[in-house]
Amino acid sequence: MIFKIVTNKAMLTDCFNIRKTVFVEEQGVPLAHELDAFEEHCTHVIGYDHQGKPIACGRFRNDNTSVKVERIAVIKLYRRTGVGKKLMLAIEQFIHEQGYSYVTLHAQIHAKPFYKLLGYSTVGQPFMEEQIEHIKMEKYLY
Repeated sequence: MIFKIVTNKAMLTDCFNIRKTVFVEEQGVPLAHELDAFEEHCTHVIGYDHQGKPIACGRFRNDNTSVKVERIAVIKLYRRTGVGKKLMLAIEQFIHEQGYSYVTLHAQIHAKPFYKLLGYSTVGQPFMEEQIEHIKMEKYLY
């Protein structure tokens, strides 16, 4: 499997298709809310399996004093196989290469243990986002 920074429209379409499947179809987030005004200002990352099939994606953006990781999605067939961890490690490496060391994210509550295993700490109390309970988490990379 390989993770790449998105560099063309086809790769971005692969990301959007994964996100549509995971967030819109599986979790019920309205499509109009899933694609937002930040798309053009984010660095998108796509993961492909050994056959070149898109299987995971995420994005990150500068959020004033930190980098915010968002829209982490893995297709159902590849969940609980280590793909999510590999995706996050790749994203963190890309962030580090751009000179940042402090990362935040809004984790869905069910994913909180996953992010804790990756070294993220919770910040504050749970909150609702798109009618799904989330919690802010942070990590200092290096």
